Amino acid sequence: MRRRDFLKNTALATAGAWMIPAFVKPLEALALDELTRHKNLVIVQFSGGNDGLNTVVPFGSDIYYQKRKNIAIKPEEVIRLNDMQGLNPNLSALQEIYDNGWMTVINSVGYPNPDRSHFRSMDIWQSGSDASQFLSTGWIGRYLDSNCQTCKYPYTAIEVDDALSLALKGTSKKGIALKDPAALFRNTNEPFFKRMISHEQEHLDENNLGYLYKTMAETASSASYIQNTSKIYQTRATYPSNGFGNQLKTVSRFICSGLQTRVYYVSMSGFDTHVNQIGQQGNLLRQYAESMNVFLKDLQGKNKLADTLVLTFSEFGRRVEQNASNGTDHGTANNILVFGGSLNRKGIFNEAPDLADLEAGDLKYKIDFREVYATVLHKWLDTENSQVLDRSFRTLDFI
Repeated sequence: MRRRDFLKNTALATAGAWMIPAFVKPLEALALDELTRHKNLVIVQFSGGNDGLNTVVPFGSDIYYQKRKNIAIKPEEVIRLNDMQGLNPNLSALQEIYDNGWMTVINSVGYPNPDRSHFRSMDIWQSGSDASQFLSTGWIGRYLDSNCQTCKYPYTAIEVDDALSLALKGTSKKGIALKDPAALFRNTNEPFFKRMISHEQEHLDENNLGYLYKTMAETASSASYIQNTSKIYQTRATYPSNGFGNQLKTVSRFICSGLQTRVYYVSMSGFDTHVNQIGQQGNLLRQYAESMNVFLKDLQGKNKLADTLVLTFSEFGRRVEQNASNGTDHGTANNILVFGGSLNRKGIFNEAPDLADLEAGDLKYKIDFREVYATVLHKWLDTENSQVLDRSFRTLDFI
């Protein structure tokens, strides 16, 4: 009999578990953990259009150095991953992660007819739309709307921020945004808030007002669940004391406390590097790498890394040639960084961007970003990607 069935069909699952001999209790703990385990998806957004070519550096290309005479990363400074590409030296904290097999780089990700507007391109990435489509729902929001059996509560998707991004908004369901679970719990237990939601049943039949009351009630319920569940765990890992490090520390706390959340969404801003790019981007990449290093090792220490997948994206890359201000302007295709303990393709997933074959000075995309989403939906979140993405996309084998 499998351990899962054994747990369900014996006294281990009853209130009489106190009678279990001590030597059996580790088996009980393992079985309970197995029943409550699920896969976690963590999405990291680089806002502003991160320069992928100075993140994963094509140091093996002479064209890269010809086009970027002042801002190219010197070959001797690159953390080499293969004969063509390597990491920006500010990402040195990721070398250990890469060597452990917890990292994959997907090159040349984009979409047809790319848009160079920050707002429009971010909407496209968050909604999973074509460039000519304008959707009011996000790809994670539509996942929540789908026939997902565990998506009935707002805390199924959490954004560690004060506001909810389009990505987590569906038609009938949406995620929840919070930075501090204790603060949200206190706010939803204020007398005024409690009086408001006590009238929920009176307004359910009213379209806009009913929606508002329903949202308030769901928020209160979610706040209580998140606070009461997550307060039992405090990480001992030392995270960098910056905004991104604090976001990942919160996500780790949620994951390791057993919160029944499937998707977490965090972001970093400041990647719009038109002027003096080297210092600005370098500082951001260092914060990112050092925080990610602690986060992934924290999860590994709690046996959660195998059940966690992390995707890092930006709304577009930068142009191949630097500008006159020692920066880069808005471009098109970019790389996606993938992390986790269950990667199928570790290292460099596909060939480096072809700097000799450009389109109006920009990189040509080779992988549609929705193929990455389709892979995550089908292979990680167990959902038919055509239900979420409007049509079927091929899946990739990085997981």
